[in-house]
Amino acid sequence: MKSSIRITFTVLVLALGAMTGCAVQRGQETVGAYVDDATITTQVKSRFVESKLVDAGAISVETMTGTVMLSGFAKNQQEKTTAESIAREVSGVRSVKNEISVRP
Repeated sequence: MKSSIRITFTVLVLALGAMTGCAVQRGQETVGAYVDDATITTQVKSRFVESKLVDAGAISVETMTGTVMLSGFAKNQQEKTTAESIAREVSGVRSVKNEISVRP
């Protein structure tokens, strides 16, 4: 009898936890969406590091609900365009906002 009460209590606690969700610092985004965004950001940054055409240290990447925001500085228009192309190829990316400035 005690084990059935324990199981019922455990199921109840898990159900309540799932229903309430968890607020993440970035507004109404769920924990799952936050993890997905972090994964996208990591993948974009790692592809920048692998690319010889993009200076990964000069370009910042932020992701919010699948939208990738690129900012920072590029040496030329080709680097800016390449960074955007790389970001668009990452799985889960819905759109890219390219705010990279080309240095004169």
